[in-house]
Amino acid sequence: MSTILEKIAQIEGEMARTQKNKATAGHLGLLKARLAKLRRELITPKGGGAATGDGFDVAKTGDARIGFVGFPSVGKSTLLTNLAGVYSEVAAYEFTTLTTVPGCIKYKGAKIQLLDLPGIIEGAKDGKGRGRQVIAVARTCSLIFIVLDVLKPLGHKRIIEKELEGFGLRLNKQPPNIVFRRKDKGGINLQTMVPQTELDLDTVKTILSEYRIHNADITLRYDATADDLIDVVEGNRIYVPCIYLLNKIDQISIEELDLIYKIPHCVPISAHHKWNFDDLLERMWEYLKLIRIYTKPKGQLPDYNSPVVLCSDRRSVEDFCNKIHRTIMKEFKIAYVWGSSVKHQPQKVGKDHVLEDEDVVQIVKKV
Repeated sequence: MSTILEKIAQIEGEMARTQKNKATAGHLGLLKARLAKLRRELITPKGGGAATGDGFDVAKTGDARIGFVGFPSVGKSTLLTNLAGVYSEVAAYEFTTLTTVPGCIKYKGAKIQLLDLPGIIEGAKDGKGRGRQVIAVARTCSLIFIVLDVLKPLGHKRIIEKELEGFGLRLNKQPPNIVFRRKDKGGINLQTMVPQTELDLDTVKTILSEYRIHNADITLRYDATADDLIDVVEGNRIYVPCIYLLNKIDQISIEELDLIYKIPHCVPISAHHKWNFDDLLERMWEYLKLIRIYTKPKGQLPDYNSPVVLCSDRRSVEDFCNKIHRTIMKEFKIAYVWGSSVKHQPQKVGKDHVLEDEDVVQIVKKV
């Protein structure tokens, strides 16, 4: 392990010393590729399997999963206790939470699992503390709450982002719009849809040679960076939404609070006093991109108390049926839908129809 860390330190040192210009783009791309490969070795030990440990691998339940990530003693446990009513040990000393503490809240009919993860420290991505296990659980979450102390937010924010990035987590980013296809022969074929400032054919070839890829088709649909190409080649990156919770706002002035509200992806709160929880839950719902579909049994009124909750990227009638029970699609004939996804109320639709939030659906089975 120490040899991998030494190699990482050497490469990072060389990258820091290398000036950024057109002449060094290929060399920097090669160093970044080597760094990504070493980090992958660090994430996945040679024995294989995920880097979890006792008390870390909590069974996934509910419609979505949110992980609380932050330094020790920033208020993660207090937040879980006051949001979900689950007791997570709170004390004035650091590292009170030593394992993952799960909780659950119900919001707008959706069951959302909350995970209070142990505090991470600088160097977590390199295996310090129990950082690797913490970040391995964070990779399974639908949304991450980075809990920061409002009195020292920026320093902590940068460190935590660096730790999560080093573990293949990309926060509030879309996957790179790059088409990458390996082939058996024909060399490297690069197509660019827009002018590129960082990547040219030589740089791309240099990066791919580090992965022993000598035949591939690559299409760059935007002005991409070497890091974007490496992310696509590695193929193990997790793109996850993230909200920064600036805790302990009872210790700052109203003027400072106004400034904080202008920072993107930030919600100021006081976990101890339960201040601004309404805004936090509303923002949480927006970032999770969940939709509620109500069921309507034949000849009865819709059931508005227990909606079927779907992700916005998987919300066809077929997804809706599978969420209720896997066997429904075998007997499915058509569905009647009321709501904003149809022109007529009701409208007869097939299994591929895409549903919208708060639609009402009635399933008709084959006789």
